[in-house]
Amino acid sequence: MVFQVSHDASASALGYLYQAKWALLELFRGSSERPDGAISLELHDDVAWEVADRPVDLLQTKLHQRSTRTLGDRDDDLWRTIRSWMDTHDPGDVEGPWLTLVTTQHAREGSAAAALRSPSREPGVALRRLETAAAASKSEKTAEARARFLALSAGERATFVQRMRVIDGTLGIDDLDAAVRKWLLFTLPSDEGAQATFMEQLWAWWYDQVVEMLQKRRTSVSVGMVHRRVEQIRDDYAADRLPTLVERSDWQAAQQEGVDYSERFFVHQLRWVNLGRRELEKAMMDYYRAYNQAVAWADNDLIGLDELERYQADLVDEWERLFARMVRRLPADASEQDRQDSGEELLWQVLDSVTVRIRDQYDQVFFHRGQHHCLADEARVGWHPEFLQRVQDLTIGTVHA
Repeated sequence: MVFQVSHDASASALGYLYQAKWALLELFRGSSERPDGAISLELHDDVAWEVADRPVDLLQTKLHQRSTRTLGDRDDDLWRTIRSWMDTHDPGDVEGPWLTLVTTQHAREGSAAAALRSPSREPGVALRRLETAAAASKSEKTAEARARFLALSAGERATFVQRMRVIDGTLGIDDLDAAVRKWLLFTLPSDEGAQATFMEQLWAWWYDQVVEMLQKRRTSVSVGMVHRRVEQIRDDYAADRLPTLVERSDWQAAQQEGVDYSERFFVHQLRWVNLGRRELEKAMMDYYRAYNQAVAWADNDLIGLDELERYQADLVDEWERLFARMVRRLPADASEQDRQDSGEELLWQVLDSVTVRIRDQYDQVFFHRGQHHCLADEARVGWHPEFLQRVQDLTIGTVHA
């Protein structure tokens, strides 16, 4: 007999992703009721609301993809949740936090879960139904949780259930992005491409916070913190600004995938004025970020190609003035070392002075430097006095050291 064992972890992975995405939606949904609150992950429960560093609502999230089953009183999900709540907090604590089950399933009519729906909760009815199910069920999977529940005193059980509530029939994982968008309706930019980029930035930031919380480097994320981040992203979409979409970490990931610019024209240009290895590495990162930044802006309709072309033409115009001055000041009998030194001086004069900006309030230096490397890669600008001839030589196989 052949036994087939499934090692597919996709359901668990989706469950964790749903938990993380739901937490951001919950921050927005609960912000008016708990403006001083914060959300934590895997600290007090799957998701938890804190106020003044004290948990006030523990949320268990349950994702069921394409399931048509309803949630009944004997179901594993319900009793696993109850067991988790008994593990984390005293069931009989009248001052204890709310205990909330968030599930994509619908509570079965006539069930305890149905009686715990807000806003028409009937905890007394739910208690009787849970007691009946706990005594009558024969499931081995839920036996421990049911026994522990029945072992509580009558008063403890009543207090325990009084703190429970159920949010059923919740959005699936594919619908959470749209739900968060609705909360940001009057914050998002008007252009559809810009809206998509805005949401990508927000989710990327949120996933960073999730990792911080899961690694216990951060305990929670407050309502104020997420609102400030939204404001920061929103400000980048003003008419005189642009969002930064390509980070240093993107370049590091590209290197791991084998991206290598060591033989590009702009790198040869830098070698011709004696830049060191570390400076070349920084230049390659700036080139990668600036090139892909411009592509991302254009793809998302944040800038037009004509705007980028005008910006690059202005950069070339500024460079032409400085390059002409450098060449004029070099004596006819200047040594190669003098030419290299003059070229390096020109390079840093250009890269360290942001005199031309693509938008008035966008002053990221990596973009300024990287765009010059993009232009150098096309031989539209250069640093060594004879750079143009040397680039032409490269195209026919004559490589200069």
